[in-house]
Amino acid sequence: MNAPADAATPGRVVEFAIGGMTCAACSARLEKVLNRQPGLRANVNLAAERARVRLDDGIGEEAVIAAVAKAGFTASRVDAGTREREKAAKRQAYRNESRRFWIALALSLPLVGQMLFMFGEHGHQNELPRWLQLLLATPVQFWIGWRFYDGAWKALRGGGANMDVLVALGTSMAWGFSAVVTLFTLDQHVYFEGGAAVITLVLLGKLLEARAKARTAEAIEALIRLQPKTARVERAGQWVEMAVDSLMPGDVFLVRPGESVPVDGEVLDGRSSVDEAMLTGESMPVGKGPGDRVFAATANAQGALRCRATGVGEETLLAGIIRLVGEAQGSKAPVQRLVDRVAGIFVPLVCVIALATLLGWWWLGGNFATALVNAVAVLVIACPCALGLATPTAIMVGTGQGARAGILVRNAEALERAEKISVLAVDKTGTLTRGLPMLTEVIARDAGRDEALALAAALERRSEHPLARAIIAAAGDAAAVAEPAAVDEFSAVPGHGVEGVVAGRRLRLGSPDWLGLAADPAVVALQQAGKTVLGLAEGERPLALFAVADALRPTSAAAVARLRQRGVRVVMLTGDNAATAAAIAAEAGIDEFRAGILPGGKAAAVAGLKEEGRALVGMVGDGINDAPALAAADVGFAVGAGSDAAIEAADLTLMRSDLLAVADAIDLSAATLGKIRQNLFWAFIYNIIGIPLAALGLLNPVVAGGAMALSSVSVVGNSLRLKRWRPAGQANFKE
Repeated sequence: MNAPADAATPGRVVEFAIGGMTCAACSARLEKVLNRQPGLRANVNLAAERARVRLDDGIGEEAVIAAVAKAGFTASRVDAGTREREKAAKRQAYRNESRRFWIALALSLPLVGQMLFMFGEHGHQNELPRWLQLLLATPVQFWIGWRFYDGAWKALRGGGANMDVLVALGTSMAWGFSAVVTLFTLDQHVYFEGGAAVITLVLLGKLLEARAKARTAEAIEALIRLQPKTARVERAGQWVEMAVDSLMPGDVFLVRPGESVPVDGEVLDGRSSVDEAMLTGESMPVGKGPGDRVFAATANAQGALRCRATGVGEETLLAGIIRLVGEAQGSKAPVQRLVDRVAGIFVPLVCVIALATLLGWWWLGGNFATALVNAVAVLVIACPCALGLATPTAIMVGTGQGARAGILVRNAEALERAEKISVLAVDKTGTLTRGLPMLTEVIARDAGRDEALALAAALERRSEHPLARAIIAAAGDAAAVAEPAAVDEFSAVPGHGVEGVVAGRRLRLGSPDWLGLAADPAVVALQQAGKTVLGLAEGERPLALFAVADALRPTSAAAVARLRQRGVRVVMLTGDNAATAAAIAAEAGIDEFRAGILPGGKAAAVAGLKEEGRALVGMVGDGINDAPALAAADVGFAVGAGSDAAIEAADLTLMRSDLLAVADAIDLSAATLGKIRQNLFWAFIYNIIGIPLAALGLLNPVVAGGAMALSSVSVVGNSLRLKRWRPAGQANFKE
């Protein structure tokens, strides 16, 4: 979750807010225009109204803005104030559009209402005077409907076509024909009500769609609202109220009971419990004391905490989450590529079908009015909007729900692939287990217990391995153990252990295999009990054995069971020997494991699993040594308590250090992909059925307009049903 690359960095990615897009054809055309520009690689999202553009070195943002303007849209770089400016602009635009809709409705109702009195033998005697119909329909067509002409002109000028072209063309044909009949008093029916009703219904659909789309962005809005605006900072021994934006790393701040933590920090003094539900989705408070980390926007409970700032501004965990969710919501799933190809040819194809309908009906029936009405119905029923919104709205809601549950998705492609995982490789330490090994036994051989513990602690003092920390902690708790001596010629042997010279004695501490103790009965017995054994030797002479146990997480067995129910084959990867690995795997309910894997061998193990049956392989890990394997997997899951390197290499970050979160993430992927499939089915079936019905003369243009307007709303509404999704592994999940 690093900050975005600096503006001077080659290949930097810049996000732009796009204005003027009305349908999938718009976003597809704009993306094509941008990708044709030298030095630009763009991804345009219709639902988010964003374009993420990778700029080669030497290419300025002005080139993007100019290219977007030439295509008929507007662009501005997204910055800290963009969201608020957009919200204000959208509120004003919504008010304007709402006012125009009510005016259009007032003008259209008399035109549509007369149709109710036109049935029967003398129906046409109840028709409004045609000059009055012309007066009512003209403002709707050219004032209220001007937005469609403007959008159509910009699209055609940019070399493409969109929904505005269809609406403008269809309603203009209906109005134009009716105007000619009225002005020249011809003996033909007029269709003023058709064009006016279509424009009014499309405006209603746009208003409903805008309201629904605004709800898809609620996840990010909720996260942004969590950020405190001020903090109590220590200055010259006094507590001063300051804006959070002015804090710097190293500043000391105070969090009183009931307040939110302003920035990321480390506790210096005080003890309390902190509600971290906004990070993990779990409502159980977490105890905090000196040395513990606290995170921006988490809620302090009963005690006061004096903390030192470690991450401020864009460097806080919350800012990283907001950035990651925003990037995921703006990314494009692979399934969207088909939609983009369809959208690129949709409008021209519809125009061809409408022209064929006009000519066919006119030639076969000899009635131009009937032919015109059917052609207008074809133009009006066709809706590329539903296709364009089907995928991005589901992705936006799904990733937002994931963020609430502590599941952070890097991009839409990862979310799509997660559902298809058939093999999951799981790192043992810190993933299946608690990651906090404890020394349980010391078996002395040619050295006393305290002496052996002191020598081992001296060797491990320079190591960051969890097993090393267990020995150092045990040595610190032993009152008889003195301060460890200095170590000379220290070296770490990856996958085996460490060696060095302590007080003139050349020592080795590591795996029994490395020390030639694998067959020792005590070693075998401890390993069969599921414990990791380390040996201490001076030359070839064994001095002691250390048994270390890392308890299985309480939820690991349940998580493995859930994954197996989904048909996922779980494989444990560990550097432990086969006996220890077998004991832990059996406790977790795992049938398959790879033992004795060196840190650099996990990526190769993942590659081997991918080659077995060409399966889609996921990897779960938390440490620096897991990063290559996470990158090698088709989908990488990093637990939030892990290293930055692991999180950076992963496709999904799980804020809970709990394997159940992996099962939840796969469930979220399945739920999101299910909604995308439903949306695409209804969007395609709507057009596949609607366009032929219109071409066959079985749809009135007014009915077609209403159906077209509601199709986009239905797709967005179906996506919003994802807000009902709940992670099965979190009973305390909160909205």
